[in-house]
Amino acid sequence: MTGERPARRGRLRVLLGAAPGVGKTFEMLAEGNRLRQEGVDVVLALVETHGRSATAAQAAGLPQVPRRVERHRDVELTEMDVEAVLARAPQIALVDELAHTNAPGSSNPKRWQDVDELLDAGIDVITTVNVQHIESLNAVVEKITGVAQQETIPDAVVRGADEIEVVDLAPQTLRDRLSAGLVYPAERVDAALSNYFRLGNLTALRELALLWLADEVDSALRSYRAEQGIEGSWQARERVVVALTGGTEGETLLRRGARIAARSAGGELLAVHVYSQDGLHRDVPGALTAQRSLVESLGGSYHQIVSDDVPEALVEFAHTVDATQLVIGVSRRGRLAAALTGPSVGTEVIRRSGDIDVHIVTHAAAGGRAALPRITGGALGWRRQLLGFAVALVFGPLLSWLLFSLRSPESITSEVLAYQLLVVIVALIGGIRPAVFAAVLSGITLDVLFVAPLYTVTIAHPLHAIALLLYVTIAILVSLIVDQAARRARDAKRATAEAELLASVAGNVLRGESAVLALVSRTREAFGLSGVRLVARNGDVIARDGEPLRDGRSTTYPVGEANGEPRATLELHGGPLDAPSRRLLDVIIAQLTAAIEHTDLSATAREAEALAETDQVRSALLSALSHDLRRPLASAVAAIGGLRGAGKLSAADRAELLATADESLATLSTLVTDLLDVSRVQAGVLAVSTTSVDAGGSILAALDELSLGPADVELALDPALPPLEADPVLLQRVLVNLLANAFRHSPDGERVLVSTSRLGSRAEIRVVDRGVGVPRERQGTMFQPFQRLGDTDNSTGLGLGLALSRGFTEGMGGTLSPEDTPGGGLTMVVALPLAEPDVDGGGTAG
Repeated sequence: MTGERPARRGRLRVLLGAAPGVGKTFEMLAEGNRLRQEGVDVVLALVETHGRSATAAQAAGLPQVPRRVERHRDVELTEMDVEAVLARAPQIALVDELAHTNAPGSSNPKRWQDVDELLDAGIDVITTVNVQHIESLNAVVEKITGVAQQETIPDAVVRGADEIEVVDLAPQTLRDRLSAGLVYPAERVDAALSNYFRLGNLTALRELALLWLADEVDSALRSYRAEQGIEGSWQARERVVVALTGGTEGETLLRRGARIAARSAGGELLAVHVYSQDGLHRDVPGALTAQRSLVESLGGSYHQIVSDDVPEALVEFAHTVDATQLVIGVSRRGRLAAALTGPSVGTEVIRRSGDIDVHIVTHAAAGGRAALPRITGGALGWRRQLLGFAVALVFGPLLSWLLFSLRSPESITSEVLAYQLLVVIVALIGGIRPAVFAAVLSGITLDVLFVAPLYTVTIAHPLHAIALLLYVTIAILVSLIVDQAARRARDAKRATAEAELLASVAGNVLRGESAVLALVSRTREAFGLSGVRLVARNGDVIARDGEPLRDGRSTTYPVGEANGEPRATLELHGGPLDAPSRRLLDVIIAQLTAAIEHTDLSATAREAEALAETDQVRSALLSALSHDLRRPLASAVAAIGGLRGAGKLSAADRAELLATADESLATLSTLVTDLLDVSRVQAGVLAVSTTSVDAGGSILAALDELSLGPADVELALDPALPPLEADPVLLQRVLVNLLANAFRHSPDGERVLVSTSRLGSRAEIRVVDRGVGVPRERQGTMFQPFQRLGDTDNSTGLGLGLALSRGFTEGMGGTLSPEDTPGGGLTMVVALPLAEPDVDGGGTAG
């Protein structure tokens, strides 16, 4: 199907993979064959099979455009023939490896530019690319794999594709394919598995590819909503926005938001701070900087916007990023301030949030919400008492004017009851003091305005005097009942708060090491203090919360006792505590004492564990001395005794006895040396002198010591590997132990593989055998002293080789870890830091 192409740009479909070998090219060719069977004109513009038979079989059924040949430095290079593809003018062209760099002399330096020409001509293109070639991810990939990619492609090229499809394969499945020779030739498999294709690398690259595509999908979704004028949020995944005010409560809000985001896979955390347009900073100095660092450490992102309408700005930002949750702090303003200045930011955010869930989180700066209620002073508080006096002074004259305007000779009863109602209302609002004031004031008003003779305080009839007295008495009794009820309500609230505090304190002690800090923080919140510190006897601050007063005034209380002295001192910065608060503080101090004792006991337990491990090693050492040392020592003594006691020995007998003595003494010397070395490692007094070391030289020295040659060991050394930072003597000992174990356990005819490679700022030496290996559940114990398992010979030695090797490696600042060899066997990986470029050859003692 050829002919005139329609005047449109072709569609680009990108098959994105996390690593080579996941099946991108195979998928591209399979799609081409499917489309061809449907009658679509598909041509193979360029494919790289890399010798994979399954890929070549898929390509065989498609028409191919011959490649263009370029000569560069007497080497023939083949590239895609763009002109031939344009002349062929297919409906769809299949182009492999989009990030490829063309040979010198080509019309375009990059293959993606060739593809762009095909798209301009109206030809649809299906192509492949790996995530490590995307420009913005190049540095991240290098950090993961330690390999810098030379061929990259701009993000805009991939993002501009009409379709992006991830060709996914589980990391272990890819390693299995690699081991089976389905990705690379057999000679490259071990090196690939040991370096780029590690399980951790593949897992990280897979996550990177999926996250990159998820971000691209989000961008496309937002673009679609903008084009279609869709206002509402489409909450495809959990996005949590945390509003930061610049106050100290920001850390609490961020950690709560991070927990909410972590509840669902792929949750995203965003922090936003709204600056006012006047440019004035009202936040705590340095708080936002610290909170920004915390956001990044939690895996979130930080944003700043400028607006005078904080609720509107927060809600608009949340809708813009398709947030599902919005976390804000409870208002710091008190009730009076809220009544005077209008609704809080939280109230406005809730009203405007729509379908976004809003979490209002309490914190220590929220106007003392976490503090215990005070029980000193009036039961109803001075604000309610003032309000009661105000009601009496305002509504008393108004009621008198109304009743005086409507008075009649028969209305005295209703007038008395009206004033009685006013007194009850004042008692309910302000308690006993305003109620007594209202009762006396209303009684005088009744006498002056409604009891004859009018306008005087004279009472003509004794019954009127008794009525007024009863009236005042009733008012006082009602106010006393109201005041008593308020006191009981306050006491109940205080008791509830104390119970919650005690439950929280008990829970903090049960939580272990964080109990001390939690108790200190809870003390500051409960008693409304500016700062609390727990100071050890030597002056070190064990825990602190809040800030101490600038004038240094504080109240101190001893915590615990040891040898007649307090274990620590609790400093309270703020107002003095009343008697009930002091009783609660005694409970907190007791719990602090228990928490400190728990911490001390934990430290003692850890020391006891270390002593137990040392004792276990000592017991094993004695067992080794009684068993493993006895045999070579007995052999040496018998041989020497035979030499001394025999009258006449033949030359052959003498030589045999001398050889036995020599071998036994050499074995004895090796065992004693290993025992001394392991004791130095256990005691932490291993002397290490690091310098710049060539890994290849150390490997060859170890092979010479063991008399191993090419028939025994296969070398795959990286010639570009920089020198290591290591102790040459200790490194050789490590390699000798590992090589001896690997050679001893390798089947006949199988060579031990030794390879070197670079991973970031570290180098790795891998010793690979094809033996039976070590079960994964036992790999954690194989480095303990006196263990004989897995790849070691169970008939000789003390089982110290791997313990010494790990101790020596860690002493040089490296690691020694086991891995399963694909196909069976054990791989021991020695990772050591690379030497600094400016190393002058000097060593450092450690």
